[in-house]
Amino acid sequence: MILGYARVSTTKQELESQVKRLESAGVTKIFTDVMSGKRFDRPGLAEMMAFAREGDTLCVVRLDRLGRSIRELLEIVDHFKARKVDFRSLEEQLDTTTAAGSLIFHVFAALTDFERRLIAERTRDGLAVAMAKGNMPGRPRIEDAKVEQAMRLLSEGHTKAAAARAAGISRSTLLRRLEQPNHPSIALLQA
Repeated sequence: MILGYARVSTTKQELESQVKRLESAGVTKIFTDVMSGKRFDRPGLAEMMAFAREGDTLCVVRLDRLGRSIRELLEIVDHFKARKVDFRSLEEQLDTTTAAGSLIFHVFAALTDFERRLIAERTRDGLAVAMAKGNMPGRPRIEDAKVEQAMRLLSEGHTKAAAARAAGISRSTLLRRLEQPNHPSIALLQA
């Protein structure tokens, strides 16, 4: 039996094109996931790994659909190899039933990991440039005056939710600040 695995990272992406390519390659049962390839606990992947039997072939459209790191790709393919399940990747025209296919798999896995690491480096470089220009990534910093206002309201007997809402901050931000015993605004509660 030829088993297929298709994955997209977000719900904004579609699985349909991968599913059609797998079906045209003769895949009879397809397992899917909509989540990052960085995660090892993908339910569709786990279901496929449990379902596969000796003599089956696992087929993916591209290597990066199966895993995002060399380690993960090698673990998955080695797991199937130990169970006598073959592996095919359509885009890379890879078939591990041959010695050449096995060698090419390791080369493509290394290139996939190299590309992922390059993207991560570019992202870090871009963040460093943005920070050097004064642009801070992430959520904007909460003004201390808002937190202090919420703390005053708490000391007057308001609930945490009401104090946060009145000060214009989220309840979770207020709770995080309350967990910081050395934060200057905590002194307002103790006064």
